[in-house]
Amino acid sequence: MKVAIIQEWLVTVGGSDKVVKAIADVFPEADIYTLVAKKEVCDELGISWNKVHTSFIQKMPFGTKKHRAYLPLFPFAIEQFDLRGYDVIISSSHCVAKGVLTKADQLHICYCHSPIRYVWDMYNEYLEESNLTKGVKSWLVRYLLHRIRKWDMLSSFRVDYYISNSDYVGRRIKETYRRESTTIHPNIDITNFEYCEQKEDFYLASSRLVSYKKIDTIIEAFNQMPDKKLIVIGGGPNLKKYQAMAKENVMVMGYQPFNVLKEKMQKAKAFIFAADEDFGMIPIEAEACGTPVIAYGHGGSLETVSEGKTGIFFQEQTPESIIEAVKKFESLGETPFEYATCRKWAESFSEERFKKEIKAFVESKYKEFKNIK
Repeated sequence: MKVAIIQEWLVTVGGSDKVVKAIADVFPEADIYTLVAKKEVCDELGISWNKVHTSFIQKMPFGTKKHRAYLPLFPFAIEQFDLRGYDVIISSSHCVAKGVLTKADQLHICYCHSPIRYVWDMYNEYLEESNLTKGVKSWLVRYLLHRIRKWDMLSSFRVDYYISNSDYVGRRIKETYRRESTTIHPNIDITNFEYCEQKEDFYLASSRLVSYKKIDTIIEAFNQMPDKKLIVIGGGPNLKKYQAMAKENVMVMGYQPFNVLKEKMQKAKAFIFAADEDFGMIPIEAEACGTPVIAYGHGGSLETVSEGKTGIFFQEQTPESIIEAVKKFESLGETPFEYATCRKWAESFSEERFKKEIKAFVESKYKEFKNIK
């Protein structure tokens, strides 16, 4: 098989970028096509710059730094890649990657991280967080997202097979595109998160400090529990706001180097996770350290946390629900969950497992596609 891998962009080292690297490891001769890319990011990921092909947006003013400003051009740009000569196209898509143009004799498999959230299920939240609910600019953005929504639905039929990164996303693919999918959980590199049984008397929350992560809700909950300590790690636009609202028992540290985050994750008595995520990697990283998780019982958390074995759930994204969950956690005793069980659970999301499942899926579908016996 001659393989092409499609990714929206390679400008930071995030979860989807690590998925692309793992797929590239499975198919080392594959070429990678992306709207924009940074060489230093590809170097950090271990992706050969010679195999990376970018779109015309790469050469636009601030193309790599302000690529999201070119959102109206994304559908057009992704369609300009010439993929003739490839047998298999694997798109890693949370925006437009799945929209590449292919021929009838080419197999297109999409690893879908999510249908485009800001044009589908988080449409209104996106407008609110961007202060775009009223005015002329609001209607221009609404019309733009309407056009992208139509294109997104049209392009969904260009895919032969969907892989979802969670059962939750699989249900959203079914709801949005009316297509079936197979779940293969993404690769989590847990080798950098060493197991630790020595816990200290604090809770930890960590993410990018943006509204939908609900870090402010966690802070509000611990503001009402002055006898319990919370540490928050992460940078983002709401950093100063969260630092201002935090009381003495809550420490909002902002962005920290990896070794600091890992140490806190190893020593925390539990990790608090309040976001409604498609999958959510960080609870698994916490579990890899042997740390239980108290998570919002919706979305990807239902697949990354094993209730009663590696953590517990709360049912509403409210301070009151988090407070109730923390009290329940502490009522279970000094060590409510086996730390070794948390680690073993995290190991089931390993990178080796992901590569094996991706390889088997692609090769089996290719044989079916080509009628190879």
